[in-house]
Amino acid sequence: MVKIERWTFQHTKWVFAITSVLVVISIMGLMRIKKEAFIVDDLPKQDTLYTDLKWFEKEGGGVMPLEILIDTKKKNGLVRSIKPLEAINELHQYLAQQPELGKPLGLLEGIKFAKQAFYDGDSNAYSVPTGTEMAFMAPYLESGKQKTAANISTTTNSTNTSPTQLLSKFIDSAKRETRVSVNMKDIGSAQLPFFLQRLDSATNAIFDTSKYKVEITGTSVTFLEGSNFIIRGLSESIFWAFLLIAFCMIFLFRSFPILMCSLVPNIVPLLITAGLMGWVGISLKPSTVLVFSVALGIAIDVTIRFLVNYKQELPRIQNNVHETLIQTIKHTGISIIYTSLVLVAGFVIFCFSDFGGTKALGWLTSLTLVVSTFTNLILLPALIKTFIKQR
Repeated sequence: MVKIERWTFQHTKWVFAITSVLVVISIMGLMRIKKEAFIVDDLPKQDTLYTDLKWFEKEGGGVMPLEILIDTKKKNGLVRSIKPLEAINELHQYLAQQPELGKPLGLLEGIKFAKQAFYDGDSNAYSVPTGTEMAFMAPYLESGKQKTAANISTTTNSTNTSPTQLLSKFIDSAKRETRVSVNMKDIGSAQLPFFLQRLDSATNAIFDTSKYKVEITGTSVTFLEGSNFIIRGLSESIFWAFLLIAFCMIFLFRSFPILMCSLVPNIVPLLITAGLMGWVGISLKPSTVLVFSVALGIAIDVTIRFLVNYKQELPRIQNNVHETLIQTIKHTGISIIYTSLVLVAGFVIFCFSDFGGTKALGWLTSLTLVVSTFTNLILLPALIKTFIKQR
């Protein structure tokens, strides 16, 4: 406590100088921070699931589902002419050329297999059928009519799967909508928006928007939207947290200078943590973005404890700011340090987790709490001593 008093009252300029340097370096690191998340990013790199997924990405084009829904906007729109199949075939060719994607699967594959079967399994017949061929193949595709009860009872052990039933997995009952399923690599939330934008432009070029409605969906898109929502929520949550804290400080101390002095020691630790994340290369993602809200909620408790004690001591010492700060540091300093050590010890346990998100939450929150302890015990009294007028 004696050293803290010495730094606060005898080396105030050094406190402000060191804080300013750290803030500048942190802002530089903050500008380097990336907003990127991967679906399996937090799994241990040696985990079997992680290595298997990476193998599938390398050999098979990935395992993350991506769906392209194609709506012809009218009943039987997929079977009235061959044009929808030709457009879907063009889409398949485009998807097959993308390095991020695996082989597409959908209604078109079923039609091609049906044509090959119609021509007795000739591999050269595996292609988009013409309108005439579709007319000849129609009875074959409709051959899977519902069996009567008598037929079902006599063919219990036989398969009931028909071409129509297989194609129904990719087409609705009104023959209006179909979907193209494709697996993609885990390219991350930073590259995924650009890839989806490129894919959306390609579908708009292939399908006439006045006749077709194309929608891109799937787990990959859901993950992207969820990650972006959480990260956008960070700025909103920090803003509302500081706003609520400001109202509490104004209500408690009825002083704007005290309000500003109380916010600075809590902004600096968050900036230092964010800057370190930028310099070290830790991305903002759902598992790391929680650090700021958690740490802010805990750190502000230290500030309120210090200022409440300061407010109680000030009238007792005839409104002498200097002496009141000394007494406040002596009365609250030890308890603040002990409380911070206990909290840091609790969060440090998370660092031993194998899950990357839990590990990052542990050491980043611990770092923020340590820094906030020093800013509230050294920087906060220095700010009050400098900017609060002696009464």
